[in-house]
This record gives sequence, structure tokens and C-alpha cells, in this order.
Amino acid sequence: MSYILDFFKIIQDLGPTVMMPIIICIFGIALGAEKGKSARAGLTVGVGFIGLNLVIGALSTNLGPAVEQMIERFGISLSVIDVGWPATAAIAFASVVGMVIIPVCLVVNIIMLLTNTTQTIDVDIWDYWHFAFTGALVAVVTGSQAMGLVAAILNMVIIMVIADYTASGVEETLGLPGVSLPHGFTAAYAPIAIVINKIIDMIPGIRDIDINMEKAQKRFGVFGEPILIGTALGIIIGIVAGYEYGDVLKLGITMGGVLVLIPRMASLLMEGLLPISDAASEFINKRFSNRGKVYIGLDSAVGVGHPLTLSVSLILIPLTVFMAVILPGNKVLPFADLAVIPWMFVLITPVVKGNGFRALINGVVVLAGGLLIATNLAPLMTEAAINAEYTMPSAGTQISSICDGANPLTWAIVRLNDFGWIGMGIVAVVAVALALINRRRIIKEAKELKSAQQ
Repeated sequence: MSYILDFFKIIQDLGPTVMMPIIICIFGIALGAEKGKSARAGLTVGVGFIGLNLVIGALSTNLGPAVEQMIERFGISLSVIDVGWPATAAIAFASVVGMVIIPVCLVVNIIMLLTNTTQTIDVDIWDYWHFAFTGALVAVVTGSQAMGLVAAILNMVIIMVIADYTASGVEETLGLPGVSLPHGFTAAYAPIAIVINKIIDMIPGIRDIDINMEKAQKRFGVFGEPILIGTALGIIIGIVAGYEYGDVLKLGITMGGVLVLIPRMASLLMEGLLPISDAASEFINKRFSNRGKVYIGLDSAVGVGHPLTLSVSLILIPLTVFMAVILPGNKVLPFADLAVIPWMFVLITPVVKGNGFRALINGVVVLAGGLLIATNLAPLMTEAAINAEYTMPSAGTQISSICDGANPLTWAIVRLNDFGWIGMGIVAVVAVALALINRRRIIKEAKELKSAQQ
């Protein structure tokens, strides 16, 4: 077992830019694709991830100081520090649950595929840390590592079902055919967006408001393009932060560049994935008649580049800081994870079908709720960090994050475990019920596909 854990620890330490090309290449060969095509596909995916990381790094590097200056300018002081997703992932992987999460989740994915309870082959194994984080917090609550591991597994099952359910929207709205997004943070917001969307549909007048990026681009021409929208939003953030005019312009142009470059890096990823996706579909269709369509599960970074996702996120960054100050009960100072707000919207965007007004309403709701969730989970995250020997910012300080400290699904699973095995039983019933409903949908879809082919 120690050798197995050491092997997966090496994979984990490689990070997604190295790990994903290797996995994609091996996966392609296993599915029957040519070795040369598989190698090229893997390397192209790796280059796409490097490009995405560079652009996202530019986003974080430039937004971070602006947010910090904004906080100092308005004298904002809150007691819980947002340490960001890299620290959160490190805490998750350093936990006992995190040490075994990769092999366990691979087994769970295989079982779900064999039982027709998912259509997703989740190759994004580095992001299994989201499930490990839930498990680490449950282990703190219950005092049981076994309970933590069970919670992590159930979290994955629920996310895999959500990924299947939203895959058609990912294909249609985000332009990512054959891809699903079983991302523990991103997928958690899709059910909330569905509920909010239905509530808006019941309100006369409000339901007719549609701020559509594609329509805006046609109406305003060049002024509706992502490059100018990003530049304008960057300038506004710079002004709110109190930057000098030169720095305001630099921030604006950088944000405009981010809105242009992220979609192009995502398209490079898709170029690498298409032959693997085709090979997977052919492999499944030949060997299994009741599987329906098969999706490659990826990091939601591939969908961040949608103009609506980025535009609404840039609007919400200063708004989140403002909400943190005025929201009763909040103790979290949002900072390090403000740059991950776009990840919240990757699946919200398909649910609202590109409607900017509805996306903005969703954003205000999930971020306000997320700040309160992050406040509530801060003591548990702090204890999990201490258990993982994470270096705390200062003695007595509590930490949290937007990703995954503000995750509503993580919060629900953790808080249900306040009731011990009864709470875990409720989570298990929900996860199994969703998996069985998904199985029925998959089999029905497969029959319809088979009939259409005949």
C-alpha cells in the first residue's frame, strides 16, 4: 500500500501541466487511437494548460494588488483570512483522506462507468482534491477518517451526476463537444443556478430581461467585443482601487487581454482532446450498446473563457469586497481567491443560456451565501490546516477560502455530519438516488441513440 500511495504522490506532485499530457496519451492508446496521435493530443493538452495557467496567472497577478489596494483604501478589516485555492488544495492533499483520494476516486469512477451511473471518464485526477477537502472537514467534525473518506466518495458521486446532467449545456453554450466538467467547486453551483433560474421564470417582467453577450456584440459592434469589455472593466477596477492613471490603463489592457487569450487557450485544449474524445466514443459504441454518449471529464478551466463568465466575474470582484463589509455575520476578508470567481460561473453560464442579467443575480446570491458558508467552515478548515501541518499566517488566526471554503455542497455534506451516521446516511441516500436517476437517463438516451442510428 505504501508503494501505491508513493506512486500516486509522485503523480500528484507533478501537477496538471505534466500529469494531464501523460494521462491523455496513455488513455488514447488504451482506447485504440494511434500512438502518434495520442502523443500529439497529450502534448497539445499540456500546452493548452500551460497557456491557460500563464493567462490565469496574469489575471491573478494583476487583480491581486488591485484588490489589496482596494481593501486598504476603504479600511476593510475582517478576522478570517482567505488563503486561496492553492493553500486549500495543499491542506486537502496533506490530510489522511487526501493521501488515498486519487486511487479511491479512480476506482469509484470505474464502478460508476460499469454500472451506467455516469457517462464521464474523469481524467482530471489532480482536482480530486476538492473531494479530499470535503473528507478532511468531515473527519474533523466526526473524529473519524473512515467517515471522511466516505464523505469524499459521496461528494464525487454527486458531482459526477451533475457533470453528466450539464454536459449538453457545456457542449452547446461553451462550445466544448464531448467534454463534461466534474469539478468539485464549479459543479456545486449548477443546481443553485437551476433553482434561481426557475424562480426568475415565475416573475413577470423580470423573466424577460436578457443581457446577452452575443446580441450585445452585434448591437454595439466592436464595443461589444470581449477585448473592449475586459478593458473597460479593468479600468473601472483600477479606478475603484485608487490607481494612478498609468496603472489604471495597464490593468485595463491586461484584463482585455485575459478575455481574449483564455478562450484561445481553451480552444487549444479542445484541439488536443477531440481525437481522444472520438476514440472514447468509438470504443464505447463498439463494446457497450447501453452506454450512450461518453464524456471526457476535465478541469473547468477549459470553460472559463466564455465572455459572459469573465465579464460578470470582473463586475463581481469589487462587489464581493463590498458585500463582505456590509453582510451581517460575515467574517471572511475575500482576497486570494477573488481570481477564482470565474470558476463559479462556468456551469452557471450554460444554465442561464448566456443571459448576463440572470448570471449576475446568481453571482450575488452564491457569493453572499458563500461568504457566510466560508465564515461557518473557517474553524473546521483552520483545524484541518493545523492537522495537515500547514503554516498558519499567524497564531490564533482563522483561515478560509472561496474555493472550496464557500462551496455549498461541501458545507451541506459537512454540516449533515454534525448528526453522525444519520447525516451521512442522508448524504448517501441522496447520492445513490441521483446515481440511479442518472442511470435511468443514460440507458434511455442510449436506446434513443441506437434507434436513431438504425
